Amino acid sequence: MSVTNFSLEGKVAIVTGGSRGIGRSIAIGLAEHGADVAIAARKPEALAEAVGAVEATGRRAIAVPTNVRRMDELRSLVDETRSRLGRVDILVNNAGTNPVYGPVQDIDERAWDNIMNTNVKAAHFLSNHAREAMLEHGEGGSIVNVSSVGGYRASDVIGGYSVSKAALIMLTQVQAKTWGADGIRVNCIAPGLIKTEFARALWEDERTLRGAVADAALRRIGEPDEMAGAVVYLAGPSASFVTGQTLVLDGGRLV
Repeated sequence: MSVTNFSLEGKVAIVTGGSRGIGRSIAIGLAEHGADVAIAARKPEALAEAVGAVEATGRRAIAVPTNVRRMDELRSLVDETRSRLGRVDILVNNAGTNPVYGPVQDIDERAWDNIMNTNVKAAHFLSNHAREAMLEHGEGGSIVNVSSVGGYRASDVIGGYSVSKAALIMLTQVQAKTWGADGIRVNCIAPGLIKTEFARALWEDERTLRGAVADAALRRIGEPDEMAGAVVYLAGPSASFVTGQTLVLDGGRLV
């Protein structure tokens, strides 16, 4: 018998922000290892493309248009996943936002609330709904939160984002501590600078890119597909004794 098992056969996953970038790569990676996937995002066209990419692996995929800042849509996301795919085993809280690029004192109340509601509040309440669905089948489950190295290292240009991602790391630990008895593991990944549309303002800035590359042990920034394997590991049986942890995926920048 193999001592490692990365199979997600028979599992159903929800991935928020799953239509592009890191979320899209995660959705495809989970499907490649056997999971059916509900992809949540706001833009129908991007959702349709991501569903097609997951279905190309041979697994089932559904698109669930979702604004994670709307509490009723979080509940509907879980309910629709259960209705159409049968259950919920895995949740990846990947949706995030950062509407402000500049000093922290320039973040107004509306932008601050937008950041916290999207990056922290939504992950909290959606995880609660997913937990209820996992308890229904009684086989436990796995939640993976997507934080950032910004949760460890303060930024002078995306400070509100850094605060929210630090909160998400602690939310991971609190959820893990509380839900371990339910058989639900909660872990986190913290990507560094990744070449996504979301992070374009950073990697297109010559000074920021140069600093990120110089600081990283691997001397480069990351690609979205390089994030998926860690989530597959954390979501699956090979990580059965891992919970409350944050895995930094930054090419060695925080070393």
